[in-house]
Amino acid sequence: MSSESGHSNGAIIVFDGVCVLCNGWVDFLLRHDRDGRYRFAAMQTMSGRELLATHGLDPDDPVSFLLVDGGRAWTDTDAIARVLQGLGGAWRLAGAMRLVPRFVRDPLYRYFARNRYRWFGRHEQCLMPTPQQASRFLP
Repeated sequence: MSSESGHSNGAIIVFDGVCVLCNGWVDFLLRHDRDGRYRFAAMQTMSGRELLATHGLDPDDPVSFLLVDGGRAWTDTDAIARVLQGLGGAWRLAGAMRLVPRFVRDPLYRYFARNRYRWFGRHEQCLMPTPQQASRFLP
């Protein structure tokens, strides 16, 4: 697995670009990922759709969270734990969520994901990154 943190080699997170909650997650990561380890691809973009399809996820029914890093992919709660751990510091404690079996964690995550628009809302279009953030987003 690659440990480089540069933009060109960073891990890629595929997120729902119109989901209010998902955009909040990206904002959180942009604030806390001081090393610039993570890059982002909205699932509504060609890059995001291709990554989802390449890793066996339906781009037209996106209920999974996808992290691609060093040629490997993680989904759902394993991906979330790995992303948080990658932030370092106290965020490494998120790995403890793996003590709960995946057959319990992932269905709960998918239930949450399927209801995200109803509970948190959605934007009419993907939000645009600031010029300072643009290099962290794939087209």
